[in-house]
Amino acid sequence: SFALDDPSDKPPCRGCSSYLMEPYIKCAECGPPPFFLCLQCFTRGFEYKKHQSDHTYEIMTSDFPVLDPSWTAQEEMALLEAVMDCGFGNWQDVANQMCTKTKEECEKHYMKHFINNPLFASTLLNLKQAEAKTADTAIPFHSADDPPRPTFDSLLSQDMAGYMPARADFIEEFDNYAEWDLRDIDFVEDDSDILHALKMAVVDIYHSRLKERQRRKKIIRDHGLINLRKFQLMERRYPKEVQDLYETMRRFARIVGPVEHDKFIESHAWKTVEFELRREIKRLQEYRTAGITNFCSARTYDHLKKTREEERLKRTMLSEVLQYIQDSSACQQWLRRQADIDSGLSPIPMASNSGRRSAPPLNLTGLPGTEKLNEKEKELCQMVRLVPGAYLEYKSALLNECNKQGGLRLAQARALIKIDVNKTRKIYDFLIREGYITKA
Repeated sequence: SFALDDPSDKPPCRGCSSYLMEPYIKCAECGPPPFFLCLQCFTRGFEYKKHQSDHTYEIMTSDFPVLDPSWTAQEEMALLEAVMDCGFGNWQDVANQMCTKTKEECEKHYMKHFINNPLFASTLLNLKQAEAKTADTAIPFHSADDPPRPTFDSLLSQDMAGYMPARADFIEEFDNYAEWDLRDIDFVEDDSDILHALKMAVVDIYHSRLKERQRRKKIIRDHGLINLRKFQLMERRYPKEVQDLYETMRRFARIVGPVEHDKFIESHAWKTVEFELRREIKRLQEYRTAGITNFCSARTYDHLKKTREEERLKRTMLSEVLQYIQDSSACQQWLRRQADIDSGLSPIPMASNSGRRSAPPLNLTGLPGTEKLNEKEKELCQMVRLVPGAYLEYKSALLNECNKQGGLRLAQARALIKIDVNKTRKIYDFLIREGYITKA
């Protein structure tokens, strides 16, 4: 047999771990991986695990012609390596590195068998056709129209998610540490079937994570999301309703694709125009109903309509007047406020201790127990808005407790009367002031 590939790419000798020099031995019954031995270990009858000295074997050498009877396979490999190291056309340097052929021989052989060879030309054509068939699976990044180049850690760099236009890549990839799961994996001959299957599963998972990384890059490229600010400026050309829709539907763009997504947004933009046209048609129909036949009269109609709306808002409402009719000071304040509105001045807000309109005094006419109150007690009930019957019960409870304790504190009064604490304080202060109870 023969070996055209570089022996340095193969494992070393399994017997002495030395670098394999041609010719060397390959066991035909062991592997994979292939089992190689140098001539010295082979002659000693080296055996290791499953390998036995009586196994069939192959002699690996490259000392035979391939393309030309005067060139061995080893010289062919040396020529290709020299051209790769020295560059095409530097035939003198190529010949010096090979040491076995002249400059003219190297140039003539290379041009004849590697450049003008029809067999290689057809092979290269097949490779190009295969590459064209699989071009859709690759995700190249084409240069955009003068993309921005922000500095690292700048606000624009954060908006661009760390995209670097010079490299057409990102500072940090999606799932940036996916390669960490492969760093300790090593396929060796002693692996069991289960361990080998597990390692292959890890590799498959890594491939799926790479596909997801490429898929996300493709979405960013296809939708033009690398230059985010330019993308936002394009959004602002739509009306406000369409912008809100664009923001909501952006998460679905990766499903339908860039062209379909833009068609969807454009269709709704035209629907917005349709709504505006419908509203304008409705306004023209209103003009026609009012008997207006030209736009000059329409402007006068709009001005008078706006004036009527403002007058309607300033018109005195009976329900608002009734809130202040029983309080003379509040009623006068409300009338001054309406006069300011009518004269075009800024109205003064109604005064209130709690930030709300003060309630009018309670009308005691016809309420039971009113005849049992004196004038001061009637005034207290009106201001506190407390019916006379309830006031008499609270007064009796506070008097009894004060007689028992020899005095009464405000906290005790609030514990006895389960009403608003502000009303309780007013009642307590009134009874203290009139001498009905004493402080503890």
